[in-house]
Amino acid sequence: MIQTLEADSVILEFGNKRILQDVYVKCETNSITGLLGRNGAGKSCLMNIIYGTLKPYNGTISINKEVLLRKYRKPADLMILPQFNFIPKSLTLKRIFQDFKLDFMTFVNEFPEFEKYYNTKIGILSGGEIRIVEIYLIISSDTKFCLLDEPFSHIMPLHIDRIKKLMKKESGRKGILVTDHLYEHIIDICNNIYLIKEGTTHHIKNLEDIELLGYAKIT
Repeated sequence: MIQTLEADSVILEFGNKRILQDVYVKCETNSITGLLGRNGAGKSCLMNIIYGTLKPYNGTISINKEVLLRKYRKPADLMILPQFNFIPKSLTLKRIFQDFKLDFMTFVNEFPEFEKYYNTKIGILSGGEIRIVEIYLIISSDTKFCLLDEPFSHIMPLHIDRIKKLMKKESGRKGILVTDHLYEHIIDICNNIYLIKEGTTHHIKNLEDIELLGYAKIT
């Protein structure tokens, strides 16, 4: 059964400045949906509105047409990878994987270089290594939808390729909404793309639309 996450008629204002205007985005299970836009376009704001940590001036967020009225989102429905690190640095990887109910050795099969860190506090790892762990946790968790805010930034190309393979694999059982300024990866991996320009979303039907909207030149 295909399940649907929708953000509809979203308006966001900060003071007298309107950031988002009647935004619409749909993400379905068994697919990866991309969100493009220049810095400051409102991509992260939209992610936070969908997740419930930012209240819009207007608009609804719904799953399967059922509006999410509470600020709190159930992890079984929705999880988010924010741009900042969210795991307490004092926790070991063993504890973290237990808390997320994920098998550490399955993670090691994808990222074998992490096997030696099983009993290590995550704060000891490099920034890029921490990010890989956090990305894996959100993508692999048992949830209907996951939101990924800048997952490819500050990650080595080899690891980006592994993450993209993991996203494709996991999209078989959940919906993924992803945004990143490294737009080539969004174009490569996504089945469906929206672009935010001047506060409004544009549904990208072909790559020429990205050029026509002045976002990037696609070669």
